[in-house]
Amino acid sequence: MSGFLDAMGRASRARVHAARTTEPAAALERRMAAMPPAPPLALAAGGFDVIAEIKRRSPAAGVLAADGDDWLARAREYARAGAAAVSVLTEPTRFDGALEHLEAVAAALRPLGVPAMRKDFLVDPYQVLEARAAGAGGVLLILRMLSAAQCAELIDAAERCGLFVLLEAFDAGELARADEIVRHRTGRGTLLVGLNCRDLQTLAVVPTRFAALASSLPAAAPAVAESGVATAEDARRLRRLGYRLALVGSALMTHPDPADWIRSVLRAARTDPVQNG
Repeated sequence: MSGFLDAMGRASRARVHAARTTEPAAALERRMAAMPPAPPLALAAGGFDVIAEIKRRSPAAGVLAADGDDWLARAREYARAGAAAVSVLTEPTRFDGALEHLEAVAAALRPLGVPAMRKDFLVDPYQVLEARAAGAGGVLLILRMLSAAQCAELIDAAERCGLFVLLEAFDAGELARADEIVRHRTGRGTLLVGLNCRDLQTLAVVPTRFAALASSLPAAAPAVAESGVATAEDARRLRRLGYRLALVGSALMTHPDPADWIRSVLRAARTDPVQNG
């Protein structure tokens, strides 16, 4: 595991310990059970989709949201422009996130029929319950941080909560591991497989990894391109490579008109004559 992920894992485990002290799992489950169902993840048939992200800070890019930024309005813009889901960073130390942000975004999106996804460095099933109690419809799991047993526990928790799961991989070996998980769990819940093209040592984006590893993408789950998606042409190229969705954070957070960006990306990828001819 990289030094960055190792540090994030230690911090995440400390947060779980503190949270359990404040709210035992039984109490959290009662609160979770009282939540209304989250909107389901709905993907365009035969098309291309965007998971749009609320990310206030990035370790690589720095501050992405000014103090006065209305990120709830931004989340609604994302949904109205056609985003299939909205990812919300809840990690506090490097991303300025919080569970309260997820809760607010999920509540804002519920009337629009779009689910929120918790993006964090999850290491314990308790954190999946936290996500559902905050109103989330999905969670991201980083395969490199989790043993096979840990990953199974977290996916089991997500299935019990009715959450979709985005399995994040960084290389061919992790894509093969994701493929095995998907095949083992066919029909038991919604699984997506993401390839993050960020170099975990330098935190630099390496978009060439999308093409280099396209042949390793699992056939049994929608593939998500993560990081390095900045233009409509990027989305068109990714769809040709076999990616079904793009998870986009920094490019949207810094764009002057994120709704227009989403619409242009969806239009370009869904009307590509090479794919549709």
